[in-house]
Amino acid sequence: MKVITLCGSLKFQEEMMTVAEKMALEGYCILTPVYPVFKNVDRTEEQLIKLKDAHFKRIELSDAILVVNVNNYIGESTNLEVEYAKKLEKEIIYYTDLMKNN
Repeated sequence: MKVITLCGSLKFQEEMMTVAEKMALEGYCILTPVYPVFKNVDRTEEQLIKLKDAHFKRIELSDAILVVNVNNYIGESTNLEVEYAKKLEKEIIYYTDLMKNN
């Protein structure tokens, strides 16, 4: 079973959750970012670093990353995740490419 970590802007949370479910139903093990659920809560710099470190660990554990790039948007944080995956020689799949093939 291929392990894939989802990467992308959290403003696409709904799309990312939809992609995660679809891929899981196809038989992939999907690792996702931690989505913010607490409203009006300021996270400390230390907490944000922990979330980032945990996400980079997911990339390390994965066979590939799937970049959810709605409207071809890739932000700064996602770009860092892509570069990290490249450094680790992980397969990089782009959501917009998947959509073209469907």
